[in-house]
Amino acid sequence: MTTPESGIIVPVKRSATLRQTVGYVIGDALDRAADGDVAVVHFVSVASWRAEDPGSDRERQRAVDLLEQVETWAGFELDEADTDSDTVTIETAVIGDTDYLFSPEDYADLLTEYAEQHGLGRVVVDPEYSLVGHTTLVEPLEFELAQRDLAIEEAPVDRPTRRGRLVSRTTPARFLTLFGTSMLFYQVLGGFSGLFDLVTGVATALIVATTLSSVSFYRDPTLRESPKRVLRGVIYVPYLLYEIVVSNLVVARVILDPRLDIDPRLTKVRVFVGSGFPLTTLANSITLTPGTLTVKADDQELYVHSLVPFAREGLFDGALERWVRFVFYGREAARFPSPRDRGDTEVLQDPGVDEPANGEPEAVADGGVDCSGDDTQEGDQ
Repeated sequence: MTTPESGIIVPVKRSATLRQTVGYVIGDALDRAADGDVAVVHFVSVASWRAEDPGSDRERQRAVDLLEQVETWAGFELDEADTDSDTVTIETAVIGDTDYLFSPEDYADLLTEYAEQHGLGRVVVDPEYSLVGHTTLVEPLEFELAQRDLAIEEAPVDRPTRRGRLVSRTTPARFLTLFGTSMLFYQVLGGFSGLFDLVTGVATALIVATTLSSVSFYRDPTLRESPKRVLRGVIYVPYLLYEIVVSNLVVARVILDPRLDIDPRLTKVRVFVGSGFPLTTLANSITLTPGTLTVKADDQELYVHSLVPFAREGLFDGALERWVRFVFYGREAARFPSPRDRGDTEVLQDPGVDEPANGEPEAVADGGVDCSGDDTQEGDQ
């Protein structure tokens, strides 16, 4: 007999603690089945795509492969326990591919609906489970699930000690650069007024350099390249401000003029700016420009919501991408085909497309052809 208390749902994504989470869940299910109940464990992969999206078949296959691996791990745990194979039932499923999920509340609603359909009463969450991209948002998800009629538990597994993606090893070059910059900034604010400011400036710069040198640079600063990047960044700021002002005017006009339609779309753009700080700079620049919002950054693919056609066309023209390449890699790197020219743009959500006979909306690809020279282009960075 299966009871809600013996039925467990486990959302899964690849993580450093997923294997341990599977082991814990199976062990817990065996303990609960000792009283004669048939424990049921559902491992589910929550889709970050829609079934109609270009490339969704590849994404689904990745999810299926992960679920097969999880099922293998679960079977191994059951074999190690040397117990009756019918004691614990393992189910797997890919869910949530009919709508885009943006928030912990969306995930919680989907998991709750699935649990109710299958009579499951508990959710066990991998502590390293990520909702979107590489961002771990377990606490908001657990909070949302706690508002539902589900028992929530975070798997008590050993989490590996690791530095975040923005944290790197401190080097003398990074420490001295940050110390010098902080010291100079402090003295400028104090007006180079005396010994007291000198002493307090040294103390402040030491604190800043000690605490922030491991997160302030994505590569070691050099006397040859770093000043150039700073200068190119100073040149980029007025252009970004110009784009922000122009986009503000366009969006304001659409809002104030009822004859102009708002045309929201979700798009995917493959960019070539490098990972880490350059990609973060581009994603934030897009978000700062009214009319566009970077929803997700997955490796070199940006998922961007655009409000009006003007914003979408500007995104596909790749001006911001070329400017970011200019800031980090120089003038030669800015001479780069736009995402539209490369065929690296897709409109994933198009409310204006006619529905086919089966009633399902089709995703539209703008370009839709992979750039054959991707590896070569990334190597130039």
